[in-house]
Amino acid sequence: MMMVLLVVHVAICMVLVGLVLIQQGQGADAGAAFGSGSSQTVFGSRGAGSFLTRLTGGLATALFLTSLVLTYLGAHASGPASVTDKLAPAPMSQPAVPATPAPAGEGPVPAPVPQAPAE
Repeated sequence: MMMVLLVVHVAICMVLVGLVLIQQGQGADAGAAFGSGSSQTVFGSRGAGSFLTRLTGGLATALFLTSLVLTYLGAHASGPASVTDKLAPAPMSQPAVPATPAPAGEGPVPAPVPQAPAE
């Protein structure tokens, strides 16, 4: 279900981008008043703006709703919560040098601190 919804979501995105690119800007009305050929459009002189605006609004609402549903489904999906949880656990390696037990009553022996060479 999530994959089908994701395909629908991407299709809505592509159609929405196309619709926004097709629409004229707000400044195009001034040029249309002087006879720039707006009456030769498919929808008439005023019909294209109203139709495309409503279609864009409907697709924007559908995009918003599919985004919310995909977010909900992604958050409540069963399985690993992280990409790192999906990785197979690394095999445990044995230490190269066997550890020597500390004498009784003493804590761990600190490693020697390297000294800087004298100049």
